[in-house]
Amino acid sequence: MSHHSRVPLSLEFFPAKNAESAAKLRLVRENLYPLNPEFCSVTYGAGGSTQEGTFSTLREMLTEGARAASHFSCIGASRATVREQLAELKAMGVRRIVALRGDLPAGYQATGDFRYASDLVAFIRAEMGETFSIEVAAYPETHPQAANPRADLDAFAAKVHAGANSAITQYFFNPDAYFRFRDEVAAMGLHIPIVPGIMPITNSTQLMRFSDACGAEIPRWIRLRLQGFGDDLESIRAFGMDVVTNLCEKLIAGGAPALHFYTMNQSAPTVTLCERLLLVPQVSQQLAA
Repeated sequence: MSHHSRVPLSLEFFPAKNAESAAKLRLVRENLYPLNPEFCSVTYGAGGSTQEGTFSTLREMLTEGARAASHFSCIGASRATVREQLAELKAMGVRRIVALRGDLPAGYQATGDFRYASDLVAFIRAEMGETFSIEVAAYPETHPQAANPRADLDAFAAKVHAGANSAITQYFFNPDAYFRFRDEVAAMGLHIPIVPGIMPITNSTQLMRFSDACGAEIPRWIRLRLQGFGDDLESIRAFGMDVVTNLCEKLIAGGAPALHFYTMNQSAPTVTLCERLLLVPQVSQQLAA
């Protein structure tokens, strides 16, 4: 099993809403840094609504010695504002960007200089050369707004051609969807790492709500089992941990290049998963020996 320790991992956080949750998030990061993540990313709200929170969280993480990555959504943005923000990220010491189109906030008209994430990727490359490593999103189960799976693959290809270095997937619970997507991308002659996004299962109502919104499928057997547990949080967590551990094992065995954990600003689920998968860094293994 020890070969698992070679699989790199990355972590995702969202900006805290207030001082209290910011303090909590600091503790969470402290608990997660020993996993030695390749990078830690911070999300960016619809229409850039959390940009200030995103940037201040990134600054904190950089002072903590983390390799910080900024999400960056371009819907409603102008070239001038994006140019300004890229300069700010560069000056801050951020060297990795997760480039997204972003979701439109309710009642918001699609305006701005960027229509697709591929436009943003091309702009970052043209403006900043190789300053940033660029991650893009991938949808093994097809983007909810894509006309069809083929159109979705073409949109992904456009992002790769525009200069993306690597991709992170929307979370999923069916490994076959990931492997098929990876193989279809390879068959198009596109060779960038496609890293599975992993969502720990800790809360079933939240998971159902999220999944309906973002087009991630919860297989019927998982959904029914979660519903059957009702309010029994302990059973939900134990079952969720088994399901997601098993998923990660299949992904690693199938050659996934890394794992990206959607931490939901909690440390325990990700730490437990990594311990189960023997992904915890060598340090703790040496201590154990």
